[in-house]
Amino acid sequence: MTTLKPADALAQHWTDRLPAALKPFAQLSRLDRPIGWQLLFLPCLMGIALAETQEGFWLEDGWLALRLLIGAIAMRGAGCTWNDILDRKIDAEVARTRSRPIPSGRVSVRGAISWMAAQCGVGLLVLLSLPTVAQWTALAAIPLVALYPLMKRVTWWPQAWLGLCFSWGALVASAAVRGTITADAIALYAGCIAWTIAYDTIYALQDVEDDALVGVRSTARLFGARWRDWTLGFYVTALVLWAVAAALAGSLLVTGVGLGVIGATLIWRAVADVDEADTATALKAFKANAVIGLAVAGAFALAGAWRTVGPFLGAP
Repeated sequence: MTTLKPADALAQHWTDRLPAALKPFAQLSRLDRPIGWQLLFLPCLMGIALAETQEGFWLEDGWLALRLLIGAIAMRGAGCTWNDILDRKIDAEVARTRSRPIPSGRVSVRGAISWMAAQCGVGLLVLLSLPTVAQWTALAAIPLVALYPLMKRVTWWPQAWLGLCFSWGALVASAAVRGTITADAIALYAGCIAWTIAYDTIYALQDVEDDALVGVRSTARLFGARWRDWTLGFYVTALVLWAVAAALAGSLLVTGVGLGVIGATLIWRAVADVDEADTATALKAFKANAVIGLAVAGAFALAGAWRTVGPFLGAP
């Protein structure tokens, strides 16, 4: 093996400067692949923005966003560690994943469990800082997260299960800001699930051949040659559900225009630019969803931002 650096890791990252003994643990948490925690955190941002549509933003919202960011990084790392513990035998048979710390022998299963526990400890500190309703909402996601690594063995829709997990921050944010989970937050959550199915289908295109050999299921394999139609359909579904969330929150006009622009530009390019014969294009399109998600969060934040700055500008 000439390199232990994953093919989809950033070429240069601060984890490269870690001592040799610590690098495998950073890789176990995918710290050198920040797209994962970004996609986990973005529904939290969307949830905060949606929840403050009518009230505008406060300093507390920034503090909440920071805590959810820390929690997203920690729990994404713990989830990846758990996934690698369960998938160590499969990972050893797949070209893209056999260099991961556990199948390559750089981290033992016992060491991985200890590292997972440490990351969960950070997540627990974040959890305890949240309002009670948000705490119970966050805890309700644990069974979904724990079962996710098994889904690729039992269903062709593991991307949908990932959507249930990765979109949960939208509900936690609503519970933290409003003290309850509202109808618009549920619509936002549903939209994020459709979004996750779309972008993770693109990600799974990289492993279609290897997954077929080892019996791993995915929507990329299920959709086959029609993956582009299905993926675009899920993106459109996400846009529609996000528009419903904006309507329920009272900001359909301003948010809807933003979502339309995002769909016509960023989302269309993400799907159109993928070449099935070149896995690098699939990875690039997958990573572009960080920009898409940030743009969506910005669209939801427009109404709340106006509520915040409008009074200073003399607006009624």
